[in-house]
Amino acid sequence: MATAPSDFAQYCCELLSSAGPCTAKRMFGGWGISTDGLTIAIIADLGDGEKLWLKASEDDIPQWEAAGCQRFTYASTKDGETVSRGMNYYSAPEEAMDAPHAMAPWARLALQAAVSAKAAKPPKKVTKTTTPRKAVQKPKSLKPAAKTTAKPQQ
Repeated sequence: MATAPSDFAQYCCELLSSAGPCTAKRMFGGWGISTDGLTIAIIADLGDGEKLWLKASEDDIPQWEAAGCQRFTYASTKDGETVSRGMNYYSAPEEAMDAPHAMAPWARLALQAAVSAKAAKPPKKVTKTTTPRKAVQKPKSLKPAAKTTAKPQQ
């Protein structure tokens, strides 16, 4: 049974509506927000409450950072060592969280980043589906050929 989106997830979908009709689905303890099958944002709690994180492309990073947005990072334990990993998601600007019209330019950036990321992925390999071959039945009464011992001619 699917979990209904939280109030915050529903609000974020409303904020991002300029990118298209959004849906929120549970994802890794948070929420993934997508439109037309493209994930444009995530909602995650990294210790200071739920926060909206928007998809970014490498080209747009200076714009996100100039607006004071933080890059989404999480800690992962590998071989007993904690490693911080970054993803191409940035926190939404505070002023954009007030209304859909304020979020619109950021929603468009997130949608463009998602479209670019999808286009950059290599196409999935299409595997041929084959029908199983019919097993070849061996005749039941196959006797090995009689052994002959030939004497070498002198």
